[in-house]
Amino acid sequence: MIKILVDSASDINLKEAKKLGVELICMQVQFGEEEFFDGDNLTHEQFFEKLIESSDLPKTSQINQFRFEEKFEEMTRNGDEVVAIILSSKLSGTYSSAVQAAKKFAGKVFVVDSLNACAGERILCEYALRLAQEGKLTAQQIAKEAEEKKHKIQLLAMVDTLKYLKKGGRISSVAAIAGEMLSIKPVISIVKGEVKMVGKAMGSKKANNLLVQLVEKCGGIDFDMPYALAYSGLSDVNLKKYIQDSASLWQDNAKILPIYGIGSTIGTHAGPGAIGVAFFAK
Repeated sequence: MIKILVDSASDINLKEAKKLGVELICMQVQFGEEEFFDGDNLTHEQFFEKLIESSDLPKTSQINQFRFEEKFEEMTRNGDEVVAIILSSKLSGTYSSAVQAAKKFAGKVFVVDSLNACAGERILCEYALRLAQEGKLTAQQIAKEAEEKKHKIQLLAMVDTLKYLKKGGRISSVAAIAGEMLSIKPVISIVKGEVKMVGKAMGSKKANNLLVQLVEKCGGIDFDMPYALAYSGLSDVNLKKYIQDSASLWQDNAKILPIYGIGSTIGTHAGPGAIGVAFFAK
């Protein structure tokens, strides 16, 4: 049997992982002295409640080699093979830990650098799962397919507040204050595994329109592949507004819109009120 493993930077939680039929390994998140496992004893809602209340940004720590070894040991015990979809190597040392751990399980464990996070990592995991369920490919072939297809993934997100980008040192205080005064909404993307700003607009309506333009500029959405919409914080009101503003993208193509909450990996920097779309470009 081929099993799929994903880390919680994909914003998949334990309950959802069981429902999907994938294995989850959780990132650790620290607020001051308190330590949590993302997606296990810390839900996305609880994370944002703590983020809003906290004066300092939380710290997320990479998953170490020992934890991966334990997980791979457990997953391969019955002769099963594993394809592990991991957070971008440009954002964390977690991928490196997984690769080192996999050396003990040669021919049984195949590790894929998603070059993504959040909903972008999620849809690559869903694609690998689809291939595993079809039962036509070996674990090694599934990993190879995922490696090829990952370059087609686009993750675009509109950030509602500049406060957390400022706190994390991603932008200066001056830029943050000026941006908030002018109601600047940055649009960020994960480009070659790294978070980049790809545009900005004044006000959420213009930012939503910019998101639509950027989706089209990428070549449009391949609706035969997994896709996802995501929001951060305690309310999905900004996402609902975006769905209305971008109706032309969805109405004739999507029977359902898969909507998920953004967790700690991207949420720490984006803060509440962000919205995102992840898809494989045509």
